[in-house]
Amino acid sequence: MLAAVRPRPPDMSESYEYLFKFLIIGSAATGKSSLLNNFIGNKFKDDRCHTVGVEFGSKIINIGGKATKLQIWDTAGQERFRSVTKSYYRGAAGALLVYDSTSRDSFNALSNWLRDARTLASPNIVILLVGNKKDLEQAREVTFMEASQFAQENELVFLETSAKTGENVEEAFLKCSKTILAKIETGELDPERIGSGIQYGSSGMQRLSREAPPTRSQPDCVCHT
Repeated sequence: MLAAVRPRPPDMSESYEYLFKFLIIGSAATGKSSLLNNFIGNKFKDDRCHTVGVEFGSKIINIGGKATKLQIWDTAGQERFRSVTKSYYRGAAGALLVYDSTSRDSFNALSNWLRDARTLASPNIVILLVGNKKDLEQAREVTFMEASQFAQENELVFLETSAKTGENVEEAFLKCSKTILAKIETGELDPERIGSGIQYGSSGMQRLSREAPPTRSQPDCVCHT
């Protein structure tokens, strides 16, 4: 029986301004767990075992001078786990939609994954398309141009990465996070809205407290007789 992974509440002992809930989604064997391991620990784990259910990692990054914590949920790509992993889509602010550039089948499945993300997660979820295994150029089955066209047609940002060499791995998370932050600053995303996938951290709450206008005292009521 698959054990559920409970979402962790924000750790207020850590100093960060925002917390973003992230997903890594896509077909099995596209390198999703390797991307997470590289981003969190700067290492490549050549492990061919499939993720069972959901794996979790977190990291604080700097975006435009703002410390931001990413809570990242790496979901299993196998069909038998889809009913379980779909429950983790709710309230996600960002997602990496991953395919394997050496696998035509993983690219062909992108539309299904994209539909699930936009239906089940936050309506304003920011999705970045990731073509992983860029280092395996001789085995490539999906060209850069056709992936770029898919991204353009579906209003996605697109990057090719290599979890093995680390190329563009951090950049993928940063690009997605920068887009989320820009939408917060323009008012398109509201961290206080339930289900936005965004929360204030300890330093963010302190900033809001400093910026809040002082509460005006009410005048005493004068009764006339």
